[in-house]
Amino acid sequence: MIRRILQALAVLLLVTVITFALLRLIPGNPAIAVMGPQAYRNPAAIAQFDRVYGFNKPWYAQYWLWLDSLLHFHLGYSWKLNQSVTSLLSNHLPKTVFLVGISIILALLFAIPIGMAQAVRRNKFTDHFFNGFSTIFYAMPAFLLGLLLILIFAIKFPIFPPEGPQGEGVSVLFTDFNALVLPIATLTLITIALFSRYMRSSVLDNLTEDYVRTAKAKGASERRILLRHVLRNSLIPIATLLGLLLPALFAGALITESVFNYPGMGYLFYQSALNQDYPVLLGITVVVALATVVGSLLADVAYAVLDPRVRYVSQ
Repeated sequence: MIRRILQALAVLLLVTVITFALLRLIPGNPAIAVMGPQAYRNPAAIAQFDRVYGFNKPWYAQYWLWLDSLLHFHLGYSWKLNQSVTSLLSNHLPKTVFLVGISIILALLFAIPIGMAQAVRRNKFTDHFFNGFSTIFYAMPAFLLGLLLILIFAIKFPIFPPEGPQGEGVSVLFTDFNALVLPIATLTLITIALFSRYMRSSVLDNLTEDYVRTAKAKGASERRILLRHVLRNSLIPIATLLGLLLPALFAGALITESVFNYPGMGYLFYQSALNQDYPVLLGITVVVALATVVGSLLADVAYAVLDPRVRYVSQ
């Protein structure tokens, strides 16, 4: 685990280097983006801006200044919102974590039994029905599904609001939970489609193993075999997928939050990209990279918990 943590830190550092360099290669002048087109008439103001934020230095020197601030838990200030990046993340990140967390929990609660039912009833009506369901939603872009849900359940049948909860703080998520239904449904349906396909394949593979035939020969019921033996082994690929899926879920949250005007971290990233707000973009990138690294570590731990045969030894 120590070796994997050190590898994860190296990956995290490499991600920040690449992202920082790519952001600096984007065409345009940050001073113009912040102060407006009229800044062209004031070269002295542009030069002052570059000196304050280090844009008059080479990119690697700029990166070192930013990394030093990061090590001191200071991510800089938003050029457009005039707030510290840390305060922006502390306000928006919990909303994205809540949205993604609820979606993952609901997806697992539905996808695991659906995948098991498909495997048990392979090539029957149940299997074909859920295969069609998963194919449709797995191939459907998040923005299209979100727009369809708005069209049906907010415009055609005005049951839910067309946008997510608005307002500062996390408390608004509980006071206006009705507005969260459509964003959660968008992420959940897509995630169910993915998890159920993997669960079906995993259960089918385990049903052909020798331990299943042995359990049947000993007279164990199908229900006992599925719940006591097959389920645990079938969850191993799901645990790996769940750990590696965290960055993809944050990407899906970016699109979903933009469609529903949901003030989470994804929407903040979208607005910062439009405004060339580099400090916010870098701060969010670090958080997502950290979530990816932590997800990979959790997948390794889950592997060892679910399968006692797995052992991590130094090579």
